[in-house]
Order: sequence, then structure tokens, then C-alpha cells
Amino acid sequence: MKNRKSEVLAFSLVSGINKAIARLVDIWDNIGIQEEQRVERMEAVKKHIELLMNEMIIEEENLKLRILKNISACREELDILYHELSLEPYQIDQSQTVLQLEKDLRIKLENLVKEKTDRLKELKSLQEEEKSLCIDLCATPYYIPTGSIPSHQQLQDLKEHIKRLSLERESRVEVFSGLRQEISQLMNEIGHNPETTLEKDAVCDDADTFLLTSENIKALKLIVCQLEVKKETLISTRDNLMEKVSNLWNRLEFSQEEKNHFENNIKGSLSVEVRKLQNELDRLDELKRANMEEVIENIRHELMEYWDKCTFSTEQREAFAAFYSDDFKEELLIKHEEELARLKNYYAQCKVLFEAVNKWEHNWQLFQDFEKKASDPNRFSNRGGTLLRESKERAKIQKMLPKLEEEIKGYIEAWEAEQGTAFFCQGTEIYGLCGQPVGGAQNTEGKRKESTFKERGQFRFENSTCQKTTWGK
Repeated sequence: MKNRKSEVLAFSLVSGINKAIARLVDIWDNIGIQEEQRVERMEAVKKHIELLMNEMIIEEENLKLRILKNISACREELDILYHELSLEPYQIDQSQTVLQLEKDLRIKLENLVKEKTDRLKELKSLQEEEKSLCIDLCATPYYIPTGSIPSHQQLQDLKEHIKRLSLERESRVEVFSGLRQEISQLMNEIGHNPETTLEKDAVCDDADTFLLTSENIKALKLIVCQLEVKKETLISTRDNLMEKVSNLWNRLEFSQEEKNHFENNIKGSLSVEVRKLQNELDRLDELKRANMEEVIENIRHELMEYWDKCTFSTEQREAFAAFYSDDFKEELLIKHEEELARLKNYYAQCKVLFEAVNKWEHNWQLFQDFEKKASDPNRFSNRGGTLLRESKERAKIQKMLPKLEEEIKGYIEAWEAEQGTAFFCQGTEIYGLCGQPVGGAQNTEGKRKESTFKERGQFRFENSTCQKTTWGK
């Protein structure tokens, strides 16, 4: 249809020119223009028309050249953009006219330029976000060559990288917040002031200035461990000082009101408590030296209590000659304190054994009482089920005693394996006194046991090495 319209226009143009020439001929006839002049004029018309058509042809040829140049330039730019954007090359439709091709290439070029601009803009935004995270975490940025255009996959990988960094930052912020709170609490508890730059940064009000690097997190964890160790050390020191102060309070016979007053005023950080306790201990040491005799006498009372607890014989007690000295000086006090510390340590080591022995001794005494009642001819006169209850209780204890003896023997074997020496009871080995039959059929053996224990009134053990002391070997 378009071709037919252009053909009609071309035919109309030719017809118009023919009419115009015919009109000119008529005018020339009317005027009387001769043939020679008519030829000249006709040539002038021809020349004018040819010149106009040539000019138009040249303009259209130039237009075609410009379009072809544009096509070539577009194709060059498109090839570059396709390479930069990592896209498949554009396939040209060979059936298109030059003008259609130029238009399609120009639109495609505009789209690719826009896509390039959008990618670079997105890359810049993502890299700014990534840079902030990498600075905080001291992490390595996602590598994209400088000056290159990122592909869709690279942009997606960068987004994933930023997402991982964000999650890591959130995790480290949570860890940092916990460590920061823990450090502040520990510092307050022990009375520790921040010393290093890292400690100051960790507890400063502006937490955003702290770099959340893995090294810094590890360093904070190390600070927590150090503060916990310091706390444990201070607690141990405080407890030791408190024990010493309490002992001196008792030895110097301080009133409960004085003790409560000091304990109420000592509250504070561990460092403060340790300092106050140390000052109190120094003050009590001065009082102790001023009241040396009274303090030593109080220690002697404690020594006698532990001698009884540890079932020391008279010979073992007398082996501590300083107990009987009247030279109340610092040297004598030191000997008493060392002996008391040794006895406390020994009793703590053997406490389980002593408790087991006391339990055996209690049940053994009950068993002896039942044995005596069993030999009483008047026992059958009892009414109300007393005889039956005693019989059941006696049978129960009779079964219990061998078990207790086995338990004691187990404690002794463990002790001897650890200490490398035997246990003695008033100079006699324990094994000869344990594991013997108990009951009416073995009453003779029971009496032998009873006579052995009656010599000292109770069942007591003593390690032979305990007789070796620092004051008399």
C-alpha cells in the first residue's frame, strides 16, 4: 500500500512537470518566442530541475551515509557494552532496512547505557555498605576489579557477602554486649579500674567506636578470663583473711557486737574488702602481740579440742613440748599456730574416717548394752513388747556392724595407699580390731573387742606419722 502511494506521488510529480512544461510552451507561443530561444529556455528549465533533483539526491545519500555511520558507531559501542556487561552479543535482523536497523540499535544502546549506569550506581551503594561492615569487622571486601562493570552474578554475590557480614556483625555485637556487661560487672565487683586502651574502649559509653574484629573479641574474652582469675584470687584472699581475722577475734575474745560492726562496714568491692580485712588483720596482729599470753592460751584450748577430735594419745600430746612453755613470745605463738594448722589439716583429711569410726563406736556401744540386757535374768519380766523391740534392734545392729567395719577398712586402705604408711590405734594396727564376728555365739571374741575399746573409752585411730612433729622427732 505504501509502495502504491509513493508510485502515485511519483506519477503525479511527472504529470505536474509535464503540465508545467506544456504551460511554458503555451506562454512561449503567446509571446512568440522563436524555436532557438525556446530551446535555450527549455534547457534552462531542464538544468534547474536536474540541479534541484541532484541536490535532493545528494542530501538523501548523505542521510544514508549518516545512518550507516550511526549503525557502525552503535554496533561498536554495543560490542563494548555487551563485553563490559557480560551479555550475549546482539543478533542483527538481516531483513531490516537501514533506517529500522539504526533505530533498533539506538534503542538497544540506550537500554544498555542505562543498565550500565544502574549497575555502577548499585555497585557504589553496595560497596559503601560493605566498606562500613568490613571496617567494623576488619574483614576482606568482595573482590570486583576496579573500573569493571559488575555482572548480575557479581552483584548478587556481593549482596550475599554483605548479608553474611551483617549477620556476623549482629552476632559480634551480641557477643560484645555480653562481654562488655560481664567486664563491667567484674570490674565493679573486684574494684578494678580500666587500665589498657582495650579495657577503656570496652566499657566506654560510646560502644559504636569499638571495632568488632575477631581479634578484639578474643582479647575481650581474655580480659574476662583475667578478671575472673583476679576475682577468684581476691575471693580466696578475702576468705583467708576473714578466717585469720575471725580466729584472732576469738582468741582476743572480741564481742559479737564488735564483729558485726566490722562486717557491716566492710561491704564494698572485693579489693576494698581485702584492703579493709588486711588493715583489720594488721591491727589484730598488733593486739595479738600486745596480748600474747592470752592469745596463746586460747590457741591451746583449740589444740586440746583437736587432740580430742584426732584421738591423740597422751604421748602424742606431750610430744608438743611448746604447749607447756611459759615463754610467751612470738616464736612460741608461731609454734602453736603451726601445730594448730597441722592438726586442722590432718583432721580435714581424716574427717570421713573419724565420722565412720564414731558411727561404729556408737552402734558397738548399743550392741554391748543389748548383750548385757540379754544376760539379765529379769529381762523376761518386761511387758509391752520391749523385749521384742530390743531383739529386733539388736539383730539390726548386729548386721550393721560388719558393714561399718568394712567401710572403715576401705577408708583405711585408701589412706594407706595415699600416704604410704599404716594406721594405728593408740600404737596398735587397726586391722586386728576390724572384721571380727559379732553376736552371742562369738561372745568371747566380742568381749575381747570390748576390753580392747574400754581401755580408752572409744574407738580411735591415729596415723603413726602424726607423732613426727616439727618440735620433736
